[in-house]
Amino acid sequence: MRYNPYNQQGDYDHLVVTKEQPLLEFLLENVHQSRNKIKLTLQGRGIRVNGKTVSQFDFPLRPGMKVAVSKTKRNQTQFKSRWLKIVYEDRWLIIVEKQAGILSMAAGHSSLNVKTILDDYFKKSRQKCTAHVVHRLDRDTSGLMVYAKDMETEQVLEHYWHDIVYDRRYVAVLSGEMEQDEGTVANWLKDNKAYVTYSSPVDNGGKYAVTHFHVLNRTTDHSLVEFRLETGRKNQIRVHAADMGHPVCGDVKYGNGDDPLHRLCLHAFLLCMEHPVTHERMEFETPVPVAFRQLFR
Repeated sequence: MRYNPYNQQGDYDHLVVTKEQPLLEFLLENVHQSRNKIKLTLQGRGIRVNGKTVSQFDFPLRPGMKVAVSKTKRNQTQFKSRWLKIVYEDRWLIIVEKQAGILSMAAGHSSLNVKTILDDYFKKSRQKCTAHVVHRLDRDTSGLMVYAKDMETEQVLEHYWHDIVYDRRYVAVLSGEMEQDEGTVANWLKDNKAYVTYSSPVDNGGKYAVTHFHVLNRTTDHSLVEFRLETGRKNQIRVHAADMGHPVCGDVKYGNGDDPLHRLCLHAFLLCMEHPVTHERMEFETPVPVAFRQLFR
């Protein structure tokens, strides 16, 4: 099942009640989904009755009432942030698309981070949970992220991450015109004392990292490249792009000063995973950022 939030603006099915009955019974009769999926939609705050969110299974319905059922198992009206878009939500986890310029979690004195925004959203929507970080994106990388809503789900995601997440892809604008159409970079990555990650073709005591790349578009100045991660090491794509002689544009740490968009041109656009609790296979995808595409017109 693939979710693209850009195709689902306020994406609800709208139904009208014709007889008195409990909400769950009405949904089972009128929504073409399994009982489990309908319950997930209720728990994910994706059902509205006469415009108000309802999560109570036995909520009494009367003729004439209007029921809206979210197609993405979440309440799409309660959350507004310039930094985040909620792509998917249920009782165990939440998938967001973050903008460049915001941390995944608190670090030092910085108050602006995804976890804080989500915790505030959970509080305002009366959900008794907090956002548990299970992986990170750099502050200046945009794209898809997963947060658990409870410790148990967090533990499952952390311990079985590489089994649960079966595909992660990024898109980046690289400096210069790539020579190869596709290929693989594999080496060992290790931090030096200044916390700069460097690579080695032989085992240097670091972590083995494998990145597959595929060129989507190119000009004489830049290349639009899709990356698929086999491993998820710190700064992996940024280091491997620099290794190829075509660093990510806007990368102040590993780049060459080429900064056409005044941001790090790296975006996590695809996340495919098996749900840690229901084991449903889920695929989440966002478009290539418009600013990236405009460089290749």
